[in-house]
Amino acid sequence: MSEKLLLRNVEAGVATLTLNRPDQFNALSEELLTELQGALDQIAGDTSLRAVVIAGNGKAFCAGHDLKQMRANHGKEYMQRLFRQCGAMMTTITRLPQPVIARVHGIATAAGCQLVASCDLAVAVESARFAVSGINVGLFCSTPAVALSRNMGRKQAMEMLLTGDFISAAEAQRRGLVNSVVPADQLDAEVGRLTNSICAKSSAAISMGKQLFYRQLEMGLDAAYQLASETMACNMMCEDAGEGIDAFMAKRKPEWKGR
Repeated sequence: MSEKLLLRNVEAGVATLTLNRPDQFNALSEELLTELQGALDQIAGDTSLRAVVIAGNGKAFCAGHDLKQMRANHGKEYMQRLFRQCGAMMTTITRLPQPVIARVHGIATAAGCQLVASCDLAVAVESARFAVSGINVGLFCSTPAVALSRNMGRKQAMEMLLTGDFISAAEAQRRGLVNSVVPADQLDAEVGRLTNSICAKSSAAISMGKQLFYRQLEMGLDAAYQLASETMACNMMCEDAGEGIDAFMAKRKPEWKGR
């Protein structure tokens, strides 16, 4: 029996999805994209899960699309379907109620870099490297550009897209692509610090807040404040908000009810 393309582990309310194509540097084949989509859809409806970690097995986080598979299916309809499939999976990450953290080591290139940018948070080892390198083979990374341009300044994103050059983990942090950079032996501890902090908060507030955060980014200032005000009002009506405020005033730990 062939090995699973995606490994799933759940511990203490955190679901870890590990890309498992190490010999292909975890390239996103059609099949792996399908596995990821199914796992995320399942997680979205599981209220016992509070956070998600996406990791890679082997020497790399993710080297982007499977170029060999793409060349073997060289037709426009196939390409349209593939990129729509990938875009839908990336969008699912953004719309997921739970925060998603990229655990990055090795390289994250092209759609792999897109995956990092699509996650809500990202932690990288000091030796990790990032690139949107399609331009080196005559292919502008248009779909990765969507996520990349929403994480960093336009000129910084365009430099990566136009040159295909790698940037270091430290530079990725400076540009806003990752949250923190740590030595390899501290990677899991740093990811755990984030998931522990998230799991200690109200899942209802986090779900509401994540949805608001991404929706307001696409709005004008007035519309963004209108949506944010409505979200705050709805949040205040949640049982968790009342419990949190009461606990704060009573100087005790809150007992969340969840979403």
